[in-house]
Amino acid sequence: MTREVVLDTETTGLNPAKGDRIIEIGALELFDHVPTGKVFHVYLNPERKIPEDSIRIHKITDNFVVDKPLFADVVKDFISFLESSSLVIHNAEFDIKFLQHELQNINFPMLDLPVIDTLVLARERYPGSSVSLDALCKRFNVDTTNRKERGHGALTDSILLSEVYLEILGGKQPNLGLDRKKSFEMEDENELYSKGIKLIRPKPLTKRISQFDIKKHQEFLKTIGCDKAWKNLKLHQVLS
Repeated sequence: MTREVVLDTETTGLNPAKGDRIIEIGALELFDHVPTGKVFHVYLNPERKIPEDSIRIHKITDNFVVDKPLFADVVKDFISFLESSSLVIHNAEFDIKFLQHELQNINFPMLDLPVIDTLVLARERYPGSSVSLDALCKRFNVDTTNRKERGHGALTDSILLSEVYLEILGGKQPNLGLDRKKSFEMEDENELYSKGIKLIRPKPLTKRISQFDIKKHQEFLKTIGCDKAWKNLKLHQVLS
């Protein structure tokens, strides 16, 4: 099974090189593109003031984060949650830039994981259309009520992105791994056939056509003169 982590951050601004910091991280686990319910979510104290323009977007205030942990306090749990999985991020360049800056600030190893940027995927699939998260949610009829009421949030947006990502990939339905089990069974069966071993049903299937139907079909073939050709090809065995 393929494990991925959908990730989003909220920040004090747009540029970590100018002192902006991460104030929220939200991430959720996917297996075979389907959410498992396992999440990582934390608010952070950025050790600086949050500009009013940013507060209007995510509604996270200085008073709210004053008692929250520092990035250094949660980094080990965060990296542990990521494991070695691919990261699914919308506009990945922005979030990765902030994460790498935070890691660098505490002399922690940089992230070196595969990244799937859904912004890039959406632009390739829907050229000329708006591919913001809001626009994609609207396109796929993903409910954004929480986002409208509470503002942008890292975990909220990760949940929305997981649904959008699924739709971009083609709307694969959750299958609880049943198709994986089936594929294993088919591989085993094909291997047996390659070795000349034929599988026998423990209980043969019952005939789906009655003797009356077979007789009627044979009489019909005689009326159109195809009974001999049919027998020569041995196609009548399908009915017997």
